[in-house]
Amino acid sequence: MLQLGIPHRPRHALPGVLRALLGRPRATVEILAARLQGKRLRSRQKLAALIGIDHRLALPPKILDRFPTAPARPGDGFRLFGDGLLVAGAAARIADAFAADPELQAIYGDALIQDHPRGPVRPLLPPAFDPELLAAVDYLAPLLACRPGALALETQPSGPADAAFQIAERHGAHAIGHLPEILTIRRGDPVDPVSSAGEGGRNRHRDALRRHLDRTGRAGSRIMAGEGGLLQVEHPLPDPRPLVSVIVPTRDRLDLLRPCLDSLAASTDWPNLEILVCDNDSREPETLAFLKTLEREGRGGVVPCPGPFNFAAMNNAAAARARGALLVFVNNDVEAFRPDWLARMAREALRPEIGAVGAKLLDGEGRIQHGGIVLGTGGLVTHAHRHFPADAPGYLAGLRATHAVSAVTAACLMVEAKKFQSVGGFDDAVFAVDFNDVDLCLRLNAAGHRTLLVPGAVLHHRESASRRWTPEARARHEREIAALKKRWGPLLAQDPHYHPGFDPNLSTHARLRAGLWEAEGPAMVRRTPA
Repeated sequence: MLQLGIPHRPRHALPGVLRALLGRPRATVEILAARLQGKRLRSRQKLAALIGIDHRLALPPKILDRFPTAPARPGDGFRLFGDGLLVAGAAARIADAFAADPELQAIYGDALIQDHPRGPVRPLLPPAFDPELLAAVDYLAPLLACRPGALALETQPSGPADAAFQIAERHGAHAIGHLPEILTIRRGDPVDPVSSAGEGGRNRHRDALRRHLDRTGRAGSRIMAGEGGLLQVEHPLPDPRPLVSVIVPTRDRLDLLRPCLDSLAASTDWPNLEILVCDNDSREPETLAFLKTLEREGRGGVVPCPGPFNFAAMNNAAAARARGALLVFVNNDVEAFRPDWLARMAREALRPEIGAVGAKLLDGEGRIQHGGIVLGTGGLVTHAHRHFPADAPGYLAGLRATHAVSAVTAACLMVEAKKFQSVGGFDDAVFAVDFNDVDLCLRLNAAGHRTLLVPGAVLHHRESASRRWTPEARARHEREIAALKKRWGPLLAQDPHYHPGFDPNLSTHARLRAGLWEAEGPAMVRRTPA
């Protein structure tokens, strides 16, 4: 089975692995027991959770032997952009896809990339078309096939990204489809100035992005150089900046609440902030005294939310009282440590076409706890790139580049108040505790907004530090699982922002699905929702 480095570590990292195993004897015993019982998947999941995931996206050179290149480029049936070589049969599959769907204007596929002769091969497994991700990284560089008439006659795109931006502007992003199978192979030195991965390619990409922003009314947005050669679009903020309401639910747990609120005050570079604490029947005298002082000193307001714990209803109650144009829902076990986190999220959330915006969250071990929510993995939903190192770039720069996702966690979720209200807020009747954030994002998506992850906004999250499982809580959790499946079943089958070639039963972006490139009949073209 082809694997993508979980958990594969260099020799110098082994002492740290051993310390993790010896320092958590109970977890280590559970890993060994699962392995001895033949539960290999469970064993690997537990090991990843304990020591993290070392992301190595490399395949052996012999994988290229499975995909001979086509003898010649196709004729006039469609127009090709990119520096990849078509594999045998790819032209026919592209032509069939165009014939099957007259509304489809452009197609791209997967690719195998070998930077150096006899060197490792990297699989390029992109999501359904995402202009946000394409702005940062040119994942279309190997190939974009365009239907005749997809582009205006007078245009001469500089490459696949330029063509894709123009087609999306002319026909909508839904007109660009992804065929999830290997269509091209690309060989070449990434430092070659004429390569799409070289300096010349980066300059062409930047120029294409600038033209795209100008044509779509975003001349005021700046393009900045990001980490690892990525491009970062910085959208302007209004002046003066709008009031932001930060909503924090709690029931006692002052040991969590106090550091959370202190961090928001000390590490939030925003001039106009309103803090609202949803108090769900706190009883400890120290907590009650703290909340009274909070209000008396004008550092925040308290919204009483008595009765059984209903996370969604608490947030709705505070949102109804909030005065801010932007709402930020923050768990009481989240702590800010970079002052620009809120501004980075606000630059996206204030765009008319954007709905919910999420942050990158780090767990207590300094690893990725949340990098967006992926549907259909782990049996239902899971957090992307979970257990990866905090400084990992992520697959296709998913932990560095702002990009579209299906949902983000309400542990730190920003949305414009008017958009939140337009879809009725959180569904507190059906999703009182779990999946209310997923459901909210999916309803915002269905209303025509996109959900974004902004990895540049980074916070700490001690996940579920304030939760206690009881038989009643587990029963309620099962009911909410059933409700999520009933409402969003088709979407849960395959997330458009996550490649179906990854194993759905392990941490995301960690292992390729068994039999990925074996003949299984024609693949279905994937498209972003209209």
